[in-house]
Amino acid sequence: MRIAALSFFRPLPSVTLAMTLAALLAGCTPGNDTGTSGGTSAPSTTGGTSTGGKFVLGMMPKQKGNPYFNACQAGATKAAAELGDVDLKWEGPIQAKSEDQSAMVDTWSTQGYNGIAVACNDPDQIAPSLKAARDKGITVVTYDADAAPSESGRQFFVNQADTDAIAHSLVDVMVEQTGPDAKVAVVSSSSTAPNQSAWTKSMTAYIQQKYPKLTIVATEYAGEDLVISQQRAQDLLKANPDLKGLWGLTSRAFPGAARAVEKAGKGGKVAVVGLGLPSEMKPFVKSGTVKKVILWDPEQLGYLAVKVAHAVWKGDLKPGATTFDAGGDLGSKEVKGDAVLLGPPLVFDKDNIDKYSF
Repeated sequence: MRIAALSFFRPLPSVTLAMTLAALLAGCTPGNDTGTSGGTSAPSTTGGTSTGGKFVLGMMPKQKGNPYFNACQAGATKAAAELGDVDLKWEGPIQAKSEDQSAMVDTWSTQGYNGIAVACNDPDQIAPSLKAARDKGITVVTYDADAAPSESGRQFFVNQADTDAIAHSLVDVMVEQTGPDAKVAVVSSSSTAPNQSAWTKSMTAYIQQKYPKLTIVATEYAGEDLVISQQRAQDLLKANPDLKGLWGLTSRAFPGAARAVEKAGKGGKVAVVGLGLPSEMKPFVKSGTVKKVILWDPEQLGYLAVKVAHAVWKGDLKPGATTFDAGGDLGSKEVKGDAVLLGPPLVFDKDNIDKYSF
């Protein structure tokens, strides 16, 4: 799952390295990883127009190769094929670094892409690059993880679900297993990740309101790395022998925490709750280490993001809208302010997890 760093470069300053890496990635996309387009040449497009009527959309995950974002890519590719006039360019950083994302956005802006859709690693760091793209007339949306709205100028955020709905589900499922007065801990990606930060803030407020005796003893950050997530979870278990629950707030942190609990021989004794792919969490559900998995359909999220970006570019989705017809299997979706919501989170357990392939 991890991709080795390029070892043939001499050490460069971080900004230069990020720009160099982004330029290389933008020009080296393999044919089977570009959605509806097999080529990688720069499109002859600017602003809101495109040669031949094509909408050239650069779509970026937090981290290329992450299974969660692979599922998003599958949905994005399906939407692009349905629309027919979308030239989808799927590319992202090898590591989940916002600086690399910004450099790639700058490259896409220079190449004249019509649209950019990004799952942001840092809402503030990437904002100037997105704003520069908007100033050129490029359609800019975010999905999965937002940018700072005003600073970035992005037009819509395609959100998995209402933030509070996700946060409250995470807390309620944990309390079902630990009781309302337990000691619990969190493994997340980074303190700047916009979606996880929002969930954590909402979880904390909900705990104070409904479960005031539930105590979060620590929060550890592991990036988007499965091995480091497992290590952080192991450290939490060792430092807190009376720990009753672990939250994994990413698709890497959740299986990492589950592995740590199993390795410690605490399966069924320490609750593991989080957001993860059913396909990856199924073994832990079958073994009883994990009782419930919370997520949404990432393929549908990628699908919706492309449909939203295309509609904004066409002028069919404008500020003030309250619904958006995504077509296909999704149909009408709620627009809450400048956020298009996929829908309420899904809960997977031993009774239904075999029904899902992502």
